[in-house]
Amino acid sequence: MPSAFPKPDPRKLTEQEDELFSTFYRMRRGFDRALDAQLQRDAGVSISELEVLMALVRSPGRRLRVRELVAVTGWEKSRVSHQVTRMEARGLVDRQECSEDKRASYIHLTGEGRRVVVRVLPEHTATIRRILFDPLTDEQQADFLDISRRMLAAIEDEPGA
Repeated sequence: MPSAFPKPDPRKLTEQEDELFSTFYRMRRGFDRALDAQLQRDAGVSISELEVLMALVRSPGRRLRVRELVAVTGWEKSRVSHQVTRMEARGLVDRQECSEDKRASYIHLTGEGRRVVVRVLPEHTATIRRILFDPLTDEQQADFLDISRRMLAAIEDEPGA
């Protein structure tokens, strides 16, 4: 007996799937833009710069090798290199020799970079709270966390991810 519900074509999205994807995509992009705008307004830094600064703040000695920064950010090595060069010119980070490997160098958080993090973090956290947490109930937050974990696992299973 044939199924009453034909399987959808895996190469096409249903109307409901298309709406979910479109809404998710706009939400994700809008969230990134809102966070970036807040950072630019309050501290004159980009979301990418804050990502590097936070990686360094969280690391032992407030420094990481370039390859470690690549792993933490998930960026290409060239993007990390260009970002660090721009941040170094602004005095947010500096490069230090790596005694264990003469071919490598450490990217180190400067005092100015730390001051930027301290100055921007309270309002940045408040912006995250207003957009991500305040609109959701505790149960919705738990569901969203579960959904996010499942999506991350699916992303990690993708070829080349």
